Amino acid sequence: MTVATAPKKATTNLIGLEKSDYRGLETTLCQGCGHNSIVSQIVAVCFELSIPPEQLIKVSGIGCSSKAPAYFMNRAHGFNGLHGRMPSAATGAILANHSMRAIGMSGDGDTANIGMGQFKHMVRRNVPMVYIVANNGVYGLTKGQFSATAEQGLELKKGLQNKLPPIDICLEALIGGASFVARSFAGDPRQLSTLLKAALAHKGTAVLDVISPCVIFNNKDESPKSYAWGREHEEPLHDLTYVPERDEIVISYEPGEITSVAFADGSSLRLKKIEVDHDPTSRLAALTLIEESRTQGTFVTGLIYVNPTQPTFVEISGLGTTPLARLTPAQMRPTEETLRDINARFA
Repeated sequence: MTVATAPKKATTNLIGLEKSDYRGLETTLCQGCGHNSIVSQIVAVCFELSIPPEQLIKVSGIGCSSKAPAYFMNRAHGFNGLHGRMPSAATGAILANHSMRAIGMSGDGDTANIGMGQFKHMVRRNVPMVYIVANNGVYGLTKGQFSATAEQGLELKKGLQNKLPPIDICLEALIGGASFVARSFAGDPRQLSTLLKAALAHKGTAVLDVISPCVIFNNKDESPKSYAWGREHEEPLHDLTYVPERDEIVISYEPGEITSVAFADGSSLRLKKIEVDHDPTSRLAALTLIEESRTQGTFVTGLIYVNPTQPTFVEISGLGTTPLARLTPAQMRPTEETLRDINARFA
């Protein structure tokens, strides 16, 4: 008698790489840190989508979150910039070679404090990249000072109390003109995986705010950045499933029905309305949703807003199909005749 066995799961993806090809150095972050969960999902998603590591740019600033790119995609191109200056490095790299994919890893301090100005300019330009904010409300690398996303009244282990209102990164992204805004929780790998796939499929700036608990300085059960509070108060917007599709889908659906938001490359994010009647293509609805969740003392997770037709900075700049990094000197230098014509106009 023969016994049927389930087929073995493939150890390589469509381009012949193993999951180990998408890992980086051994993490030096604290055990239980939410940032490690984010890294794990990036590795899994890039492997599953068969993204060539050499076709990826990974950039970061300063902080625990900005150490994370060292722990994934060791074959990818990477740059660790100054505190809050990751958007500048990313913008320059992408404009030089817009054929590359880009993932930026930042933190709440790196983005919402010193880097707020750069963050706002990046989203308004719609630079094509995935912008992940590992949000724990504290400066973990420098021993637990409050960041700009820390909730008002929060008390840390040092006994100090935050007296300032928090900055909502998703709200700032929406106000700044971002074309993709989502929020997830590091303790919800299924949702985070789906949102990462959607973000990688989006052609513009995809802002993904991930509540990522700091197990050392900010993991009291009463803190909205803790695992316990997050699991108790999380309200998923949709039952999310990533479904590749070829035909464009017009979004018109009622509560309880399923719809798909189409992306530029033909893939889509399949959305099912559960309790919240939310249209992710409506910017006004997204702003209202964030404000309502703030007043109710909860945080919503899922795809908050997306505009797949908003032109990217590459398109606005008219860079053409050939990346600047691949142009020859002859293609970039003006001819002698052109220079003479320019000089003649100023004579």
